[in-house]
Amino acid sequence: MDQLASRRSLNVDEADELVRLYRQSAADLALVRSRTPDPATITRLSLLVARARSKVVSTPTRGAWQALMHGVTVSFPVTVYRSWRWWGSIWLVNILFCLGTWVYLGRHPERVGRVLGDENVRQLVDHDFADYYRSGPAGSFALHVWVNNALVAAGALFLGVTVVGAVFLLFQNALNLGVIGAAMINAGKGDVFFGLILPHGLLELTAVFVAGGAGLQMGWAWIAPGRLPRGRALAQAGRSAVTVALGLVVVLAVCGFNEAFVTPSGLPTAMRVGIGVFVEVLFLAYVIVFGRRGVSAGETGDVGVGDREDYAPVA
Repeated sequence: MDQLASRRSLNVDEADELVRLYRQSAADLALVRSRTPDPATITRLSLLVARARSKVVSTPTRGAWQALMHGVTVSFPVTVYRSWRWWGSIWLVNILFCLGTWVYLGRHPERVGRVLGDENVRQLVDHDFADYYRSGPAGSFALHVWVNNALVAAGALFLGVTVVGAVFLLFQNALNLGVIGAAMINAGKGDVFFGLILPHGLLELTAVFVAGGAGLQMGWAWIAPGRLPRGRALAQAGRSAVTVALGLVVVLAVCGFNEAFVTPSGLPTAMRVGIGVFVEVLFLAYVIVFGRRGVSAGETGDVGVGDREDYAPVA
């Protein structure tokens, strides 16, 4: 059986023989465990049964390059596409919240000073906001931004299982954007604010919202698992969250590059904003095209059946 399980391909007779030996070895393993639990024999039989089971019931394994391409063209876009209602709702709520904050603080500008302090507002408007994007060498600044964004996205993602933690983090992020934006707009520097935020902020916020959506979906799977047992529903949502996390590593790297090299560059504002809009549209098109194609082909973004957890069927 060990020789059959180690072969890359089997003919019909060899496959039947492997299944027969697998069943016999599994029965022998159960017998040894119950009657004469010899550790060496149990270990040997367990390894044989595991290898045979992997050969009999698992899906064909992919090479490293094939697995990477499958993740890029199927798993990540399908997972993001299937959860668009979650992160799309977060996008909408944040836009409405920021617009409401800018309008409210525009009508009550004195409240910005109460929140940040008058001296801090002047410093922010005159120097800090614009100087931040030139605060260090572009390479090290890009790494700093990437790490910072990754921490925010990871917090929104993995705190999602608590629901409250992700909602608080997303609210805090929206509040900061709303207050700082109001301070700049009230000072007549709305063009500076949007000219420096949009080149990187569109994709950056989308990445954070995608992470938050996956996190909240994981929390909702724990709260309302539907027909699945709570453990299976949470495990499935957790695997989706890991897929999102891996994909967002690259997305946030693009955000960091834009924030370090495009946002503070000497390019005209319209060109810098255009680059930000372009990468945002490119990301959304990638998710929609590859995600819809994968969903139409029956993909769920989950790992293969052989890599999932074992569970007992229930009615």
